[in-house]
Amino acid sequence: MAEKITKCGVQRAQGFLYYIDKQGDISRAKMARGGKKGGKPEKVQKVGLKKEKGYLYYLDKKGDISRAKMVNA
Repeated sequence: MAEKITKCGVQRAQGFLYYIDKQGDISRAKMARGGKKGGKPEKVQKVGLKKEKGYLYYLDKKGDISRAKMVNA
């Protein structure tokens, strides 16, 4: 079960991959399509989130940061 960590309200643009980077900020990169290479990452919003071990952090459908407990097999 996922839990919401921070409300950010990021509006997603089509053709970009959104993720939480190592600094805990929201970044995006142009997706590679049909032989074309992807783009360099750019910061969308500074958050400064401190990540805990054992959790997967992601941008949910509402543009907020959520996390889910990872299952180690």
